[in-house]
Amino acid sequence: MRSYSLIAPAKINLYLEIIGDRSDGYHELAMILQSIGLADQIDVRSISTENIRVHCNHPQVPIDKSNLAYRAAELMVRQFPEAFAKNGGVEININKQIPVAAGLAGGSTNAAAVLVGIDLLWKLGLTQSELEELGSTLGSDVPFCVAGGTAIATGRGEQLSPLPSLDNIYILLAKYRSLEVSTAWAYKTYRQQFDHSYIRDSDNLAARANAVHSGAIVKAIVDQDTGEIAQKLHNDLERVVLPAYPQVLQLREVFANQEGVLGTMMSGSGPTVFALFESQQQAEKVKLQVREAIVDEDLELFVTQTITHGIQVASSV
Repeated sequence: MRSYSLIAPAKINLYLEIIGDRSDGYHELAMILQSIGLADQIDVRSISTENIRVHCNHPQVPIDKSNLAYRAAELMVRQFPEAFAKNGGVEININKQIPVAAGLAGGSTNAAAVLVGIDLLWKLGLTQSELEELGSTLGSDVPFCVAGGTAIATGRGEQLSPLPSLDNIYILLAKYRSLEVSTAWAYKTYRQQFDHSYIRDSDNLAARANAVHSGAIVKAIVDQDTGEIAQKLHNDLERVVLPAYPQVLQLREVFANQEGVLGTMMSGSGPTVFALFESQQQAEKVKLQVREAIVDEDLELFVTQTITHGIQVASSV
């Protein structure tokens, strides 16, 4: 039986602006998404039975139909029934390194890897844009996880415009293992508190979303100016998450007070907080300082860096 091993990188938001409501119930967003080196390994292999099986080394990750990777395999079975009939079922093994429920697109990148893996297993020959389109039916972050690198994301996050890749910006991530923030809660709470500021007119919504293309952070990315990128970090969801979750606020404040930190912010709906650095040495130094400032075994810290790609094949058998 054939198998593929894939690397599925996490992502952070460098920018997240909530512009208004959409007719489908989602929010109209303008974001800048960035792939990072912290990644899961996804092994996808053909099995003789007509089943989908999911295994994972992390006890919090479900292995049934509530798992996005499982749903990605189901989607491929529905979309390509002849290939499924010819090749049989699929076994998926998830080696989790990305923290769970962290605002780092762990579930989405696993789903993206399954789409890529099954495309290769079944020799479907799908293009990247076709894989992204399939991914958009599973979740807003899945298309970006397929593509990776650095991109502007608009709509509900599925409409992508690639930006020049950012390589070797070093990142320190912090997340309390037991702390989760519901994405649905964060957006719902933001709507309750700030919908008076939403743009209602569809033309103005589109214009505001497009404005991110000419914004200061995009210019900094084009100029490869790490210090300026760090100064322009922005996340509207901090306005509701930080007051409600003092641990997240504390992490952000501790990061901001460390020498060598260029900028710090919460990623997505949280609860992960990240800081940007010019060098790995500075990131490792601040990691130790944060460990001293917050003595808590529940706190996970990871040093990683920006990368230029999405899903990659590690090996095939």
